[in-house]
Amino acid sequence: MTWDISVTDDIDACVALRRAVFIVEQGISEEDEIDNLDGVGVHILARDNGEPVGTARLLISGTTGKIGRICVLKSHRGTGLGAAIVNHSAEVLKARGDIDRIALGAQEYAIGFYEKLGFKVCGPTYDDAGIPHREMEIIL
Repeated sequence: MTWDISVTDDIDACVALRRAVFIVEQGISEEDEIDNLDGVGVHILARDNGEPVGTARLLISGTTGKIGRICVLKSHRGTGLGAAIVNHSAEVLKARGDIDRIALGAQEYAIGFYEKLGFKVCGPTYDDAGIPHREMEIIL
């Protein structure tokens, strides 16, 4: 399958996807999901035939690029879209030229998915919105 995956200014579409997946589907509170970082993040939006179906948010801290808020609508899971979004996000970060580490906080059940994309666990289990997570990274 092919999707249109690109950097976007359409934060509303990204937040709508996150709301559908994280708040409605996973039961995360709006207070935990919607934060004050959307205005400083770089947003990645995946579209299928023009319809938003997945997103991620990139944040920069020093020489670390963090990929977060990665989600794909249930209708598009298992298609390779999640991996395509993560890989595109990593390429956007690498293209900056000032990033030497790409990090993400993985829900524990998804660690194997991220390991297949080259990420390695680099921290202990922590709680994020009631869901166990582990920090993962790729050193560039």
